[in-house]
Formats: sequence, structure tokens, C-alpha cells
Amino acid sequence: MNTQHAEPEMLDALIIGAGFSGLYQLYCLREKLGLKVKVLEAGDSVGGTWYWNKYPGARCDSESHVYCYTFSKELTEEWNWSERYPGPDEIVSYLDHVTDRFNLRHNIEFETRVAAARFNEKDNHWDIEVDSGRLYRARYLITAVGCLSSANVPEIDGLKDFEGQWYHTGQWPKEGVPFEGKRVGQIGTGSTGIQAAPVIAQTAQHLTVFQRTANYSIPARNHKLNTEDRSSHKLNAAATRELTRNNSNGHGWLISEKQALKTSAEERTDIYEKAWQTGGLKFRASFSDLLISEKANATAAAFIKKKIHQLVNDPETASSLADIDHPYAAKRPPIDTHYFETYNRDNVELVDLRKTPILRITKDGVVCHKPDSKGQRTEKHHHLDILVFATGYDAITGTLLRMDIRGRNGLKLSDAWSAGPRNHLGLQVAGFPNLFMITGPGSPSVLTNMPAAIEQHVEWISDCIAFMIEQNHTTIESSESSVESWVNEGNAEANKTLLPSVRHSWYLGANIPGKPRVFMPYTGGLDKYRNICQKAADENYKMFVIS
Repeated sequence: MNTQHAEPEMLDALIIGAGFSGLYQLYCLREKLGLKVKVLEAGDSVGGTWYWNKYPGARCDSESHVYCYTFSKELTEEWNWSERYPGPDEIVSYLDHVTDRFNLRHNIEFETRVAAARFNEKDNHWDIEVDSGRLYRARYLITAVGCLSSANVPEIDGLKDFEGQWYHTGQWPKEGVPFEGKRVGQIGTGSTGIQAAPVIAQTAQHLTVFQRTANYSIPARNHKLNTEDRSSHKLNAAATRELTRNNSNGHGWLISEKQALKTSAEERTDIYEKAWQTGGLKFRASFSDLLISEKANATAAAFIKKKIHQLVNDPETASSLADIDHPYAAKRPPIDTHYFETYNRDNVELVDLRKTPILRITKDGVVCHKPDSKGQRTEKHHHLDILVFATGYDAITGTLLRMDIRGRNGLKLSDAWSAGPRNHLGLQVAGFPNLFMITGPGSPSVLTNMPAAIEQHVEWISDCIAFMIEQNHTTIESSESSVESWVNEGNAEANKTLLPSVRHSWYLGANIPGKPRVFMPYTGGLDKYRNICQKAADENYKMFVIS
């Protein structure tokens, strides 16, 4: 580490990231425990994931009345959401409001990236260096970097030769990108691509969507909220809080107890149709057996594929869009606004990369293999002015591993996780004392409504630090045995579901070349996970190593 700055700033706790996680963690440690805390944030404002994700069509897939904090009744009463599914500008405005309302801004250092963090065994502190060379020293280091914050740009031959503009959806320019009169190519049809394509198509001269993996998608049915909607949400806020904190998914609804395979075909179709018309992620809650039975899941898959064929006019395009090779919701289940209908526009073309894979990028477009009438492969050049990579993220662990974090004896986090992320409760790693992760691997995180998972993690970490202070303890970390036990527990829960069966899912890191294929989120449900974490606290953290 750089030691040119002799005097580091002394802190009780240092938090990395100023999104939902970092702001609430700052509030809890400062207001409830009276600690000296600082947040380091790479952006020039709060917002976390939503600070960076400003791509066309970007929108939350949790409903606004649950995609928010619940710790303050006054905050709930005074904030008014404008839409069922808020966009990034509104979410950042909300977090700006929270920051100012609770006077958090003076504890945040913006435009500051962590370069390295080392655990100092002599003094039992973390030494942190940022990109400017400035040093900090803190008893506790807490990562609040988000699960979807490290953009993944695939290595495609010739990208450096492209003379047009190219962008990744996770690093979108603040000023936006004008598409008028432009030939645009979009690579990727996951959640982000499904949101972006309809909006890009509205102004682009032509949009070519390159699809590697076909995806299910459910209509979002987004709409403006009226006074009655907002009043109802506020009136029921306490009940909603209890529901989101004590169900498996952190959303404002429960998964039905009905089983698809024990429901008549006629009733089942009626239930799916009503869920389709309602829109949103609740579709996956139609039946309790959708993610544990292939036969049950196939009923949902067939319903959605039939909808795709009904919505898309061109039979060949519809077949490519419905050629989905995984169970419904076993990958992140997108919701959309007129995604499939977008392919009925004259200025939109779908390129199925399974049939015509990308060969290379050129100075003015993308070249794909194309079979001719004799079955021989020829080349087709798609002329483009702009390339949009909707290719996702190095999810869950990417940002953590890009920082040079080292624990006892100089152990690198990247080495500790060389075979995949290993920790206890998704919170702590053996060999890294006083390091806490919010919504890290091994926790429910991306399988839930994120603010509900975040509040649970932040409150647990805050209570743990309070315990450490009250008991005059110095360090806490996972034991190797507890890590092994939790990894086994996570694998056992995952294997009860269909989720690990999708080998190309980013839940397993399959979108990143060389990344270990390990199923990262905890699938047992937020309610069960909360109880396990509470039990660990009630037993005075006996599964951890405390000194």
C-alpha cells in the first residue's frame, strides 16, 4: 500500500458504496451506535446501482411501495412515488431525499474508489487506501457495493476497430445517447436488453438485436400512481413491512400454496392469464411448485411461449424468441413494456446467434456467420453506427474481487475465493476479521426484493457491532467450520430447486469466462434466512471466532 500519507483518517467503521445498503448502514452505525463512520463512493452522488444504470428503459422490477426503506414511518409518509415501477432518476431522487433528510451527506466521500484494504493484525484495524492515495484506518470494514455493479463487456474480436460509439448499459452516459438517424446494434437480451430494446427502437433508424439466449418475459403493466394508490400504500405500510420482512421473497405478496400439477389445466390457464394481465414478478408466485418441479414449470413455460407467438407477427422471429432452453424463473425473470411487440416494427431485426453466431466486429458493424441455401456458412455484415452491450455484470462477487482486499497473513480475497465464494451466512469470510458484506454471495440478495434483504443485513451487522462494543471484544470472523457448513447448507437449498440446472446463468457466474461455476445466492428464502441469522445472534455469535 501507498504510505506517502503518514496519517490515515481514523474511523470506527468504513463503508464502501452509497446506495441503499451504504446509506442505511451509515445511518444505523452513526445514529444508533454513535460511531465515527465514513462512506466512500465512486460516483459523484448517492444512488448505487441506480447512479450508473441510466440506460434507455431502465426501471426497477420491484413495485415502488416496497422498493424503499421501512425503518422510518415519517419517511414513508412524506415520500410519494409517481409510478408502479420507478425509473433510475426517481430512485436516485428518493435516495437523495433520504441522504438530506437524515443529514448523511457530510459523512460521504464522493468520487473516491477503494484501491486496497489490508487487515493490520498488530492493531486489529483495517487500513484502506483510495485511488487518490489517501489513507483511512477503521476497526470495521463494510462492503455495500451492490450485486450488479461491475459491467461485463464480452471479448469479441475486433471491438477495438469499431469506429462508431459503443456503450455498456451499466455505464451509461449521464447526458444520454441520441439514436435518431442511427443504425443501432444491441447485444444481449437479458433483463436489461429486454427493457432497452423497445425504447431504442422508438427513435433509432434501425435496431438490430443480437440474441444469444432467448428469454421469458412478463408484461410489467407499469402505470402512474394516483392519489388513491399512494394513500392505500401508506395506510397499509405497517402491514406491508411485516409481510416483506417475513416472507420468502421480500415482496408485497406471497407465493400461492396451490400446485400447478394438482390444478386442472383449465383453472391453471385461467390463473396464468390473470397473472399475465396483472403483470410483474408476481406471475412466478402463481403456484408453489414452479421452481421445484420441471413438469410444473413446463406449464408456465408453455403459457409464456404461446403468448410470444401470439404477440410477434413474423413466425420465424417468434420461433427464435420462444426457443428458450431453461425453466421459467430459473434465471432472473424479466418484466417488460412491449418487448415482444417491438419486433413487429419495420425498423427492428432479430439476429439469432445460435443460428448465425457473431464472427467479429468491424469498423462499421458486426459480421455474423450465415448459412446459405446449400447449408454452407457465409458471412453477413450488419452495418452499425452504435453498439449497445446489454451483457450484464460480473454479478455478486465482481466488485468485491476487483478491490485488493487482504485479510490475515496477507490472504487475498481473490485467493480465498479462487474456487468460488465461501463465507458464513453471506456476511463474513474466514481469515478476514471485522469485514462484513451486505447482500454478498451466500445471502438471498438478488432472489429477493433488495431493500428488504438490505435492511435485514444492515440491522444484523449493526447489532453484531453493538455486541462487540458492549462485550469489549476486538475482532469477529467466520470460522472455517462455519463456512463449510454454510456452503453445504446453501448447496442443499439450491439443489431443492431448478435454479442450478441452468448452467449458463449469471447466478453461477457463467457469463464471465474463467469464473468458478458456483451457485451464489441463498435459495432458502428471506424468511428462513432471517431466522438463521437471528439464531446466530441469540447464541452470542458462537459460530464465529471472537477475540
